[in-house]
Amino acid sequence: MYKRKPDWLKVKLEHSDNFKKVQALTRSLSLNTVCTEANCPNRLECHNKGTATFMILGNTCTRNCRFCNVTSGTPSDVDPLEPMHIAEAIQKLNLKHAVITSVTRDDLVDGGASHFANVIKCIRKLNPSTTIEVLIPDLRGNWNGLKTITDAKPEILNHNIETVPSLYNTVRPQAIYSRSLELLKMVKKLDSNILTKSGFMLGLGENDDEVISLLKDLKSYECDIVTIGQYLQPSKNHVELVEYVHPDKFNKFKDIGMNMGFRYIASAPLVRSSYNAAEALECKVL
Repeated sequence: MYKRKPDWLKVKLEHSDNFKKVQALTRSLSLNTVCTEANCPNRLECHNKGTATFMILGNTCTRNCRFCNVTSGTPSDVDPLEPMHIAEAIQKLNLKHAVITSVTRDDLVDGGASHFANVIKCIRKLNPSTTIEVLIPDLRGNWNGLKTITDAKPEILNHNIETVPSLYNTVRPQAIYSRSLELLKMVKKLDSNILTKSGFMLGLGENDDEVISLLKDLKSYECDIVTIGQYLQPSKNHVELVEYVHPDKFNKFKDIGMNMGFRYIASAPLVRSSYNAAEALECKVL
């Protein structure tokens, strides 16, 4: 049963010329965006600004997380031309900060790590002044694969924790909370200059103490940047929304987290992992 969305979650924007440009460009280069595949509530705003978060390794995920709107099933073969197409799109959009994410590819030996590295290298070649943020899956704990990505030296490496540990079996049963934390710490061991980032959702039934404990865990595992947003149930087949969390509570968790020593926190109902990702740069996080 769906609950009525509060006013703070209602978004209305017109399609601009930039929106049409992003749409046309991604279609012409056969690229996927997480904005479209995950049905992001901010996609109109971001596309109107001429930005997008590119999703590599196809649009079909090998996992079936119960909160996610991305299609699950058997993925297609990896496109060897995708890294250059991504780089070309970033060049044409004149992006100062590029965000690259992917579906989870448990069918690949390295989880897609080498493809991530190739994308980063191609972006650097065509866009040497563009900063790069990658949002990666857990690679099933393949730290050699993680090293392949960190060796390509993105400025920010993001891996989302998604929710509190008590909800993992319900929300993302194929993932392991401790493994996601360990990934963030491993990034720092491999390259301490890379900023680490993680995000999670509210509204799934977690309590305040669990959220605070989660923030403490992220800090102790050397996470630098955190995003906190409202869970929006994609369909009746996804995990049920428990509540719409008031913006004041998002501000509360931001204040608590900043007092723990995080470099930057974006916390609001419509915040998503890559939404306004360049804002961290403007705040001189890098």
